[in-house]
Amino acid sequence: MIDDLDRRILGALQRNNRLSFSELADLVGSSAASCMRRVNRLRADGVVTADISLVDPKALGKSLTVVVTVELDRERLDLVDDFKRAMRAAKEVTQCYMITGDADFVLIVAVEDVEAFDVFVKTKLYTNPNVRKFKSMIALDRVKFEPRVLV
Repeated sequence: MIDDLDRRILGALQRNNRLSFSELADLVGSSAASCMRRVNRLRADGVVTADISLVDPKALGKSLTVVVTVELDRERLDLVDDFKRAMRAAKEVTQCYMITGDADFVLIVAVEDVEAFDVFVKTKLYTNPNVRKFKSMIALDRVKFEPRVLV
């Protein structure tokens, strides 16, 4: 069960996971020992799934972000799993969601430019016999980017 202190700890860690337990304790109004126990429990319970550094794609030359909706031809479990595997393996795909509605998947693709996106489309989508159709939308401006859950 996650209580209010856990929520404050999670909120602080989502803003900065490099805090010492002493700094974290000061922010959330607890002791360093309590914070350490709680953070370790939250990690062990799978509430905290990873401690990562977010990197600006533009800093790595990936200046084009494309949102792609994908509709599969057949929705057999093995074919859906094949598509999931292919998207996990595609280095250009930074996020992939299986969704409800008109499309089956939404992809967030980060590439250098339109030519690189064209290569992605030709090698990852056109070559997949289970992709019925896809639509792509080029992101013009990143208005909000908060890869965190409100706690």
